[in-house]
Amino acid sequence: MNTNNSRNIAFVIISTYLSLQIFSDIGSLKILKIFTFSVDGGTFLYPFTFTLRDLIHRLTNKKISQLIIIQSVILNFFMAFFFFIIGILPSDLEVGPQNEFSNVLSPIWRLVIASAVAELVAELLDTEIYSFWVKKFKQRLIWGRVFFSNSIALVVDSILFCLIAFYGDLPNNILISVIFSNILIKEIITLVSIPSIYLIKIGK
Repeated sequence: MNTNNSRNIAFVIISTYLSLQIFSDIGSLKILKIFTFSVDGGTFLYPFTFTLRDLIHRLTNKKISQLIIIQSVILNFFMAFFFFIIGILPSDLEVGPQNEFSNVLSPIWRLVIASAVAELVAELLDTEIYSFWVKKFKQRLIWGRVFFSNSIALVVDSILFCLIAFYGDLPNNILISVIFSNILIKEIITLVSIPSIYLIKIGK
């Protein structure tokens, strides 16, 4: 793969990564009932960001991956602050009260902080595990980079997010159910996303 093509693909993957981070945070505002489990809506998109981070790492390097993670956290805080400001500004009463915007998108700061902390810790951990795997195995077992880095990081992410966001507000049995369902769904999505690492044909 030549340098220009590699750079163009990296731009596409980075923009997709940042977009899915934002979409996931918005989706997390709704708690769904899947079978007997309570799951936030962002759970169905967010796991893909870990594999996208792996692809960014493979196309660029560890430092750029870390910078993109930090950028996504900053963007998510900016989005929450932007929605907060829009929510408290007066509505045009000729249009109507427009309370739906504030009811849906005004941030719950505990959730915002929980999401940011979990994302930062878990995705940086993913980066370190991925780097360790590359140093140890080089070009062997490339699928393992995604599986092991994502699997460990997603468990950390789910536990951190749920504890920061819900501990003390939910009964412990429900909290454990939410953590378990988050981990289960994210791990299934990780398994589905593993083949995508082979779509990038480069030497690292």
